[in-house]
Amino acid sequence: MKIIGPDALIFGVPNFNECCQYLSDYGLKKTYIDADKAIYSALDGTAIEIHHEQSEHLPPALKSGSLLRQQVYGVKDHTDLNAIYEELTKDREVLKHTDGTIETVDDSGFAIKFQVTIRQELNLEGEKINSPGALPQRIANELGVHPKMDITPRTLSHVVLFVPNSQTAADFYCKRLGFKVTDILEGVGPFLRPQGNDDHHCLFLIQTPESMQGIEHFAFHLAGPTEVMLAGSKFLEAGYTPFWGPGRHNFGSNWFWYFNSPLGCHVEYDADMDKHDQNWIPRSVPFSADASQRFLFKYAEKWAPGADH
Repeated sequence: MKIIGPDALIFGVPNFNECCQYLSDYGLKKTYIDADKAIYSALDGTAIEIHHEQSEHLPPALKSGSLLRQQVYGVKDHTDLNAIYEELTKDREVLKHTDGTIETVDDSGFAIKFQVTIRQELNLEGEKINSPGALPQRIANELGVHPKMDITPRTLSHVVLFVPNSQTAADFYCKRLGFKVTDILEGVGPFLRPQGNDDHHCLFLIQTPESMQGIEHFAFHLAGPTEVMLAGSKFLEAGYTPFWGPGRHNFGSNWFWYFNSPLGCHVEYDADMDKHDQNWIPRSVPFSADASQRFLFKYAEKWAPGADH
């Protein structure tokens, strides 16, 4: 089953206009909006979709009240959709629509949907660095940072869920859908990647009481760490409240900066995540602050020499 990763996350929110503004300020592009529904997309078409919480088009809410209503996963083609349908109809109801998309509920109670991926292949330059001892990536007079840099999230990276039983949740995605465990934070939960994606993780499962079930955060990839720092600084200066970061994770090695959001979860900028194949051997370490982050910065107001005199 060539599941590629999350194509979209669908939310039902009580504060529709506030969420629209937030996603726009975060850097996503408005690709659809009407009185009840809005879609904000990254460069490859992956997206966040928001509805008014009472919309009849949404799957039922979790008992916990989480605003996340559905995860939409993209697959390579209709052969994969059929394989998923045949597997999951063994023990649960699966709705199959005329366009081939299928919808069901996972073993933790989350609504999930599968579709031929909407992801568009990107052909963009990466973030360039000049490193002593290596050939320069930027030619003479090409600046590494400039005031007119356009920073737009490139793709929906991953989603992190609070689940009542991380082992039950992981078994569903691994044994039924072919995900692989890449690493484990002991006492917290596993990082998972699907077969069609070599990112360190597209899904991370955190065990919590059932009353907390829902989404902890989602993240979009940026071009590199400079973009994370610039986008996060701009977001902070626009008045949004940081939650964690900036810094760099141990598992996945990705740079991060998390912010609070009106979507009932945290939202992350990330960049430069590790890639893995079938030869990777998962690590398992006890949870601690040191295990979660390799280093962490503390944001301070802008300063210049002599400005405090």
